[in-house]
Amino acid sequence: MNGAAIFRESKTMTDQNEPCSPEGYPIITAVTRREFIKGVIASGVTISSIAYRPTTAAGQSSSRPGAVERLISLNVNGQTRRVDALPQETLAMTLRYKLGLTGTKLGCDRSECGACTVLIDDVAHYSCSTLTHRVREKAITTVEGVASSSGELHPVQQAFMDELGPQCGFCTPGQVMTAVALLKTNPNPTRGEVREAMAGNLCRCGAYDHYLNGVMRAASEV
Repeated sequence: MNGAAIFRESKTMTDQNEPCSPEGYPIITAVTRREFIKGVIASGVTISSIAYRPTTAAGQSSSRPGAVERLISLNVNGQTRRVDALPQETLAMTLRYKLGLTGTKLGCDRSECGACTVLIDDVAHYSCSTLTHRVREKAITTVEGVASSSGELHPVQQAFMDELGPQCGFCTPGQVMTAVALLKTNPNPTRGEVREAMAGNLCRCGAYDHYLNGVMRAASEV
C-alpha cells in the first residue's frame, strides 16, 4: 500500500467535518498561548473537582484506618481558613488554587527560584516544597498579608518600587517575602548580608542590584 492509500484509509477514521487543505491534509488551527493556558487550567480544575468528591453520604472523607483528614484549618495572614487539602498537596498549590492567594508564584516548582516564598512563623520557606498538612499549627504570611490593614505598603514593598526593583515582576513577591523575613531577624544588615539572604531568589530580568538597594533602603526605614 502506497503513502496516498495509507493516508486515504486513515482519513476515513477522522471527523469528516474536519477542515482540510486541497491536498487532503488536516488544517491545524492556531492556538494562542493564553488559550492554551486557559485550557490547561480548566482541565486541572475538572480533575481536581473529581478528586475532591465526598466519599461518604455525610460529605466527609473516608475514615479508613490510617486515612488523613483533608478538611483542615490554616492560619493565613492572621485569618483562619478552612480548606480541603490532599495529603501530598503543597502549600503553594493550596494558597493559589484553593484560597485564591495568587501573589504566591509558581516558577520552577522545585525549590530553586524562590518565586513561591512565604513566611511560616516569620521564617522564609519555599511553599512549592512545603506540604500543606505540615503547617496546620503555624502562622503563614503571604505577600498579600505584609501591607497594613489600611492598605499602606510595607517598607520593603515601597522601597522596591522606589529603587525600580520589579521589572517583569514575576519574582517580586518572593523577593519581598525574603526581604521581610531578613529584616525581622536583622533590622540593620550589611549589603553583604542582604546579598547572601536574597541569594535564593532568582530574577530573570537581572535586577539584583535594584532589589539589594531596595532592601538597604527599607532597612533604614523599618
